[in-house]
Amino acid sequence: MNLIVIAVVVVVLIGFVGAAILSFASKVFAVPVDETFVKLRAELPGANCGGCGYAGCDDYANALSADHALSCSKCPVGGPDVAAKLGEILGVSAGAEEKEVAVVQCNGTKEAAKALLTYNDIKTCKAAKQLFGGMNACPFGCLGLGDCTAACEFDAIHICDGVAVVNRNDCVACGACATACPNNLIRISPAKNLVIVQCANKAKGGEARKACSNACIGCGKCEKTCKFDAIHVEDNLAYIDPEKCKNCGMCAKECPTGAIVNMKVKKAKPAAPKAEAKAAAEAAPAPAKEAAPAEENAQA
Repeated sequence: MNLIVIAVVVVVLIGFVGAAILSFASKVFAVPVDETFVKLRAELPGANCGGCGYAGCDDYANALSADHALSCSKCPVGGPDVAAKLGEILGVSAGAEEKEVAVVQCNGTKEAAKALLTYNDIKTCKAAKQLFGGMNACPFGCLGLGDCTAACEFDAIHICDGVAVVNRNDCVACGACATACPNNLIRISPAKNLVIVQCANKAKGGEARKACSNACIGCGKCEKTCKFDAIHVEDNLAYIDPEKCKNCGMCAKECPTGAIVNMKVKKAKPAAPKAEAKAAAEAAPAPAKEAAPAEENAQA
């Protein structure tokens, strides 16, 4: 019995000694916690998408706590609300970060792009790219197997009619889709720019047109029609300067192949009052003829 008591006492003493050592070590080797970092990290959404330009939310919070002059508006997921909270914690103005979106530089739909073969292997763009550069005649175009869709955490990009299409309202410009695309077709662009060259084919006009009917042929008509010197043809492909472009859409109207797309939503013109009245009158049923008086019928 005494041996049992002694064993228990020894174990308890060892526990106390161990606890004392750990307590002492925790104070000696303690890493100071930056309270500012903790507060900043608590406000960030935790998406870790990299859209802010840092490895993740922890990295961005660390950078902000270390440099208060850094912009608080770099988080595309949190937007202005998170930026305001970060600025409040740091005691600085949140500033305004220009909204950006992903842009797909291809309009090679199933009807427009010429297919070379039927692909029945691994259904990823990366795998298809390794097979003769893809299954379409245009080696620069969208492969349409959805690597970008799988990479997007915000459900903002989908394959429609064989080509990737971005939902500009849901896109947070994190760049995950651009990284996933093996043809480097997706770039991050200011959301204010609504006139887009949806082609990346640098082949000469005739060759590009044979591969895709929507391809840029480098004709230069867009360059000649632009009044703002915002678009130029380089290496057989049109490029738009986002700083000079005014979204007038004249280049898109002039483009003979439809390689330049104007994403500006056109508002429906209200019908003129007279036209509405005329349409209503034409739509109304004709009034029924009144029956002739009995006396007139008798005389007839």
